[in-house]
Amino acid sequence: MVPKPLPSVLIIHTGGTLGMDPIASYEPDVDGKERLKAGGTFKGTLGPGDMLNNLLNVVPELNEFANLHLKVAYNKDSSRVGPKEWVELAKLLHNNRKHYDAFLVVHGTDTMAYTASALSLMLLGFRKPIVMTGSQLPLAKPRSDARQNLIDAITCATSYFNPPHVQLQEVAVCFGGQLMRGNRAQKVNASNYQAFDSPTYHKLALLGVEVDWQARYLLQVEGGYRPRFGLDPAVIRLPIVPGSDPRTAYGDLVQRGVKGVVLEAFGVGNMPDLPQQGWLPWLKSQRKKGLQVYLSSQCTEGTLNPELYRSGQVALSMGVEAGPRMTPECAVVKMMQCLRYPAIPLGVPLAGEM
Repeated sequence: MVPKPLPSVLIIHTGGTLGMDPIASYEPDVDGKERLKAGGTFKGTLGPGDMLNNLLNVVPELNEFANLHLKVAYNKDSSRVGPKEWVELAKLLHNNRKHYDAFLVVHGTDTMAYTASALSLMLLGFRKPIVMTGSQLPLAKPRSDARQNLIDAITCATSYFNPPHVQLQEVAVCFGGQLMRGNRAQKVNASNYQAFDSPTYHKLALLGVEVDWQARYLLQVEGGYRPRFGLDPAVIRLPIVPGSDPRTAYGDLVQRGVKGVVLEAFGVGNMPDLPQQGWLPWLKSQRKKGLQVYLSSQCTEGTLNPELYRSGQVALSMGVEAGPRMTPECAVVKMMQCLRYPAIPLGVPLAGEM
C-alpha cells in the first residue's frame, strides 16, 4: 500500500509559557518552591529551524500527523500582546493561507481568548483550521502539559485528513483535552491543566483515548473569504460595582479618548436605576457624546434580557447594544472592529461568536 501524503501544517510561535526557558524563567519563593519570574524568559536567539527541531526532539510524534513548518510571529509573554500583534498575526496567517492545509498557533494563556476572538473576526471565511494552544508549564519541564496539548491540537488541525474526516473550518482553542470555539473560549483557571472553558457554547471535541467530535456544533462557513485587519483599540471593559458612582469612578471617558465600552452588568443586564446612583445619567451623558456601549453580564452563563428591568429598558432606549450575548473578551475585540468598520453591526453574528 502506498502511504498517502501528509497534510502541510504551519506552526506559528508567538511566545507564552510553552516556549519559556525552563530554568531561567523560574526562581525560588520564600518557601523554597519554584515560581515564575515576571514575564518569564525566552530564548530569543533561536531561529524557526532551531525552534522546530527543539519542538520535534521533545514531541517527535508531531511528525506523524503532518509535514511541519514553523514561523515565529513574535516571542512575547501574552500579557504584552494586543491589537498590534493580533493584526500582525492575522496578516501572517492571511499571507500563508494558500500554502498550508492547517495552522497551529502557540500562544500564551493569559490573552489567548482575546487573540482567538480577534483572528476569528479578522479572518472571516478563512475556511481552514486555525488551532491555538499553549501550556501551563514550559515544554521542557518534566510535568508539562505542553506535549499533550500540542499532540491534541495537531490532531484536531489535521482531522479532515484522517478518519472520520471531520472538517474544522474555524479558529479554535485546544487545551486540557478540549477543543473549543476560539471566540467562545475563556481562561477560567490560572493553575490547573484544564485552564479554558466554553461556558456559552458546546465543546467542539473532547480528547481522551478517542476523539469525541461534536460535529453538529462546528461552524458552517458561509460566503467568501473576507479579511479585515482594522481595529480601533480605544475600547475598555467596565464592571458595575454596587455603591460606585460612575460619574466619580469613571468620569468622562469620551473626553479621555475612549470610544467603546463593554459594560458588565448584573445578571441578565440589570444595573442601579436610581438617579442618585449615577449609572443611567452617566450613560445618557456618555452616549450623547458618542460613546459606543455593549451591555454584557458578570455571570458566565445564561442569556441577556435587559428589557426585563427598568434600567435595561432605559439603557436600550439610549442606543446601548445588548446581545445576543458574547464573551467579554470577544465583545471587546468586536467593538474594536466595529469602530473601524461602522457598517458591521455589533449585534449580528459573524463567526459563531453569539
